Amino acid sequence: MSYLVKIQRLPGYEDILLPTKMTQLAAGFDIHAAVSEPVVIQPGERKLISSGFAMELPPNLEAQIRPRSGWAIKHGITALNSPGTIDADYRGEVKVILINHGQEPFIIQRNDRIAQMVIQEVLDVQFEEVAQLTSTDRGEGGFGSTNEKK
Repeated sequence: MSYLVKIQRLPGYEDILLPTKMTQLAAGFDIHAAVSEPVVIQPGERKLISSGFAMELPPNLEAQIRPRSGWAIKHGITALNSPGTIDADYRGEVKVILINHGQEPFIIQRNDRIAQMVIQEVLDVQFEEVAQLTSTDRGEGGFGSTNEKK
């Protein structure tokens, strides 16, 4: 099934690439940096980076912002609040929080690919309050409780 997502290029960012799939079967759309001058992210520092666009998602969709794996392994650059969620009723500019977990300063240039955006369906869910839940073999075990070495 295909969905129509309206996208608006923001003023001053006419040269910034809109979200783009780099291969036909890619799940994510690359988001590009809409910075007016190079941005340096020092080790341990985080910066909010503009994308130059806003969008209108249909009511049953969300956009998830995820880090780029190449930057993570090569430079220690990742997206905080990952995956970040863009709700269908948000109309502001899409921005990405990047952090430098590496050892060296990292420079973001205009139109660099800074993150991936994956569009997902949002299920309509209702909660029912109950006095007791059904039991399972796992029960309340969590945080590594399955197959954990003792």
